[in-house]
Amino acid sequence: MRQNMTSPFSITRRALLAGMAVLPAFGFATSPLQAQEVATAVANTTGLAVTDDTVKVGILHSITGTMAISETGSVEAEKLAIEQINASGGVLGRKIEFIQEDGGSDWPTFAEKAKKLLVEDKTAAIFGCWTSASRKAVLPVFEQYNGMLYYPTFYEGLEESPNVIYTGQEATQQIIAGIDWVVREKGAKSFYLLGSDYIWPRTANKIARKHIEKLGLKVSGEEYYPLGHTQFNSVINKIKLKKPDVIYAIVVGGSNVAFYKQLKAAGIDMSKEKPLLLTISVTEDEVLGIGGENIAGAYASMKYFESLPNDNNKAFVSSFKGMWGDDSVIGDVTQAAYLGPWLWKAAVEKAGSFDIDKIREASPGIELTTAPEGYVRIHENHHLWSRTRIGHARTDGQFDVIYETEDLIEPNPFPEGYQ
Repeated sequence: MRQNMTSPFSITRRALLAGMAVLPAFGFATSPLQAQEVATAVANTTGLAVTDDTVKVGILHSITGTMAISETGSVEAEKLAIEQINASGGVLGRKIEFIQEDGGSDWPTFAEKAKKLLVEDKTAAIFGCWTSASRKAVLPVFEQYNGMLYYPTFYEGLEESPNVIYTGQEATQQIIAGIDWVVREKGAKSFYLLGSDYIWPRTANKIARKHIEKLGLKVSGEEYYPLGHTQFNSVINKIKLKKPDVIYAIVVGGSNVAFYKQLKAAGIDMSKEKPLLLTISVTEDEVLGIGGENIAGAYASMKYFESLPNDNNKAFVSSFKGMWGDDSVIGDVTQAAYLGPWLWKAAVEKAGSFDIDKIREASPGIELTTAPEGYVRIHENHHLWSRTRIGHARTDGQFDVIYETEDLIEPNPFPEGYQ
């Protein structure tokens, strides 16, 4: 886990100056009210924690437990976005204050904390969750109390809620596109599916299996292990016996450290691609714990990598490292988490209100033209149009982006034939 280089809601003078110098000038599809003040009686008709000067939001992620390795970056990104929004004038003339809660890598705790943030704290939006299990746990709470969750993680799809904006990718944008790439470019014909034992890896692999078999190819094996599991030698031996073309890995959280170290210790050299390893769960955040030398040669299907060379991303990386330290890294979910506060700001200013129903109505069509990943737009189904990219892991913990789709992929959380 990274060290917090600053206090939770302050930036060092050096970081502040650097951050302001590269403050993203996000472009919107509409003409928002920007920092224009709107009377509280007009902007807040439902009793949210909004005053003439401030608005409270929630941050809800695991900062302890096995998921902290993955979720710490999301917290950092959301705080950076909030700092930058406040520095640029806030939202409807109000500075954002955040209340942070720890889900503790425990799904009932996520539900409990979500209820607190919505009912007791009356937050105007919540940025949070990582696993699908945590999202599923809080979803009834958001729908019952009419809150709005900005959820940053790539996930299995098969969901569309009026109370969630999904800033990560769904299955057609990541799973299906990634498998198509490895079949087309690497000639893969057999796959060994491996995942952590909860809803996202199991559902993702169900979709992957259907797609693999639809292509007339073979699934050589499929196994799952509990979150936090650290003994993978048995399944590694099975993989070596089966000799699949691809290890399709959806191991989540801290278990990744043991898995990749044990793969290397077992003599599987990913740079030789026999078998090739394709993951949809390991980003730069996890590699920080795994060690680049233990995963070099693997491939990842994501929409964002820290190494993207566009000017938007260079500015974002500079600001992020200015706030959190030169040794910090930025993965796919971290970047998607950064989009959350900006998308919320755009919806509030388009609606001229913090009211959830008005934000929901205003959200479809909102675009960020200077997002670090590139142009994104909110679909009517509350997911984002985005590109699929393939990264090739390097020893330094970064990825070379070797492929990206030419066009944005329209989000389709309920693909026909995969439900």
